[in-house]
Amino acid sequence: MLFRPTTASDLDHFLPLIVADPASAMTADTYTSRVSRGEYRPEWTWIADDGSGRAPLALAVWWGGPDEEQPGALDGLFVHASVPAAERAPLAARLLAAAHTAYAGAGTDVAPEYHLFLPGDWRARPDTVAAVAWRQEAARRAGLGASLERLRYEWTPGAGLPEPSGALVFDAEPDDEVFVDLFHRVLRDTLDTMSRKEADRVGTEKQARDDVAFYRDTMPGDRSWWRVARTPGGEVVGFGLPSRNHTCPVVGYLGVLPEHRGRGYADEILGEITRILVAETAPELVRADTDTTNTPMAAAFERVGYRSDSCRLVLSAS
Repeated sequence: MLFRPTTASDLDHFLPLIVADPASAMTADTYTSRVSRGEYRPEWTWIADDGSGRAPLALAVWWGGPDEEQPGALDGLFVHASVPAAERAPLAARLLAAAHTAYAGAGTDVAPEYHLFLPGDWRARPDTVAAVAWRQEAARRAGLGASLERLRYEWTPGAGLPEPSGALVFDAEPDDEVFVDLFHRVLRDTLDTMSRKEADRVGTEKQARDDVAFYRDTMPGDRSWWRVARTPGGEVVGFGLPSRNHTCPVVGYLGVLPEHRGRGYADEILGEITRILVAETAPELVRADTDTTNTPMAAAFERVGYRSDSCRLVLSAS
């Protein structure tokens, strides 16, 4: 069995493997569309080729930004219908491991995460549970043994735009060092699992600088949208980063300083983020994610008019 990245000539052979699946939103059309935008690429699309000349036995598709040199996340994992159920996970794991080795050799320090976009009640759906199970086992065998579930929220114009209460004043701030300091301060006792884990790994100072660089340089939202939140008396209480990804506007980041938590300021900052995105992008929807364990943030989304009916299961190396 040969595990290898694809070339343009492989397209007609592997595209039939991308079929409707309860654990994957990818379709053949979305694959070709994202290839045209540079988000999927032949070298980030790997197959298990048995040399028969028929369709590959397994397919893995990684996603990355159009300007990125390495992929950021695994978006899809498929196995041919002819592969027995008991052999799906072992075959897919070997495919992922081969790609991870190649990515490490090209300079990727940590294997890209695997993101599965699922209905909010997926555990009550036997077909979805089964479709997730072999993929999660394959990811575990390939080194992605940690899992995190995040609720996906959406705001649409029908929910109404929250009016400012006057409890906070929001100012644009061009100095990145101000936001580095704010990121650093909100990392203390944060309920955001991903931020906490990364800060534990690299230190809060580096994590704060990496966060600022990520939202400034990687996300396609406008840096001028960022806001510092203050009381009318001038005391800084937090900040908000309206942004967008390659699909739609998003609530990039929202932080309330530890000493000001529990006073409803998250609602105020979220409302301002939403108003900025509406004014700047006239969106059909705004998306946001939060960990299932971050119940205060989930409650703030609900109060401001965001609703959730889906989640994102993130499988990672740690």
